[in-house]
Amino acid sequence: QVQLVESGGGLVQAGGSLRLSCAASGRPFSSYVMGWFRQAPGKEREFVAAISRSGSNTGGADSVKGRFTISRDNAKNTVYLQMNSLKPEDTAVYYCAARVTGVGSNVYYSELSAYDYWGQGTQVTVSS
Repeated sequence: QVQLVESGGGLVQAGGSLRLSCAASGRPFSSYVMGWFRQAPGKEREFVAAISRSGSNTGGADSVKGRFTISRDNAKNTVYLQMNSLKPEDTAVYYCAARVTGVGSNVYYSELSAYDYWGQGTQVTVSS
């Protein structure tokens, strides 16, 4: 069983920054592909960013490219999402997710269905 716990959400003004963290437990963290997703009220959950097991390969949604950065520290069993230049449309519950099965070291996934475990989410609210 894998447990994921997000933290770092909050209320910030437009143009501000936040760093989300997701602490994982249950298996060797370096065996997980990790992703961040978000869900705004009344909308479907959507891909934000993902990172390969080794951390050498990352990807992000077009809406966050140049503003958000995903990273991981395998020694701390933690994945991060640095969010800069935040906009009101970034307001959502942010979830981290882990895929633990059958992946190469440089692969990441943007599909929700690719992930096996999910955290409870952390609220990010950006005021205008």
